[in-house]
Amino acid sequence: MPRMHDYYKSDVVPRMREKFGYKNPMQVPKLEKVIINMGLGEAIENIKILDSAAEEIAIITGQKPVVTKARKSISNFKLRAGVPIGIKVTLRRDRMYNFIDKLLAVALPRVRDFKGVSPKGFDGRGNYTMGVKEQIIFPEINYDKIDKIKGMNITIVTTARNDEEGLELLRLLGMPFRLQGNP
Repeated sequence: MPRMHDYYKSDVVPRMREKFGYKNPMQVPKLEKVIINMGLGEAIENIKILDSAAEEIAIITGQKPVVTKARKSISNFKLRAGVPIGIKVTLRRDRMYNFIDKLLAVALPRVRDFKGVSPKGFDGRGNYTMGVKEQIIFPEINYDKIDKIKGMNITIVTTARNDEEGLELLRLLGMPFRLQGNP
């Protein structure tokens, strides 16, 4: 069992039950899945960027990514329907908990001038999305072998019913939210 999952069961569940008054431990919100998405618009001109990004995401997550394709044609962007323009990975169970643990304990502290993540990334249903500007914050990425700095979106899907429950769940798991006053 991953360290983060063990911590969730032993510490987070009792604290959430106490705060929100859940009668049954199964009512406590939990992590459902983590989706890592990398949109690569420049892949229209250079398809090799997708290969290097897929390799980097596979190293970070331990799972092979899926190539996403454009749904509609947009002439201003020289984009046609069906052209590969991004990659994504959906992590569940042990891989999800290992990724969250690595993100919170290793990757986020490596961000330059890090003041915490914004608490405004919730969608109204307890799910949280954050953007990462550089893939080099993950220790598995060798800085010398990357061809281009690429960002990614990380979406944490929870079973929480509202943002308050989702915020408390992620806060108890160790997500470093910045205070409301700071931009």
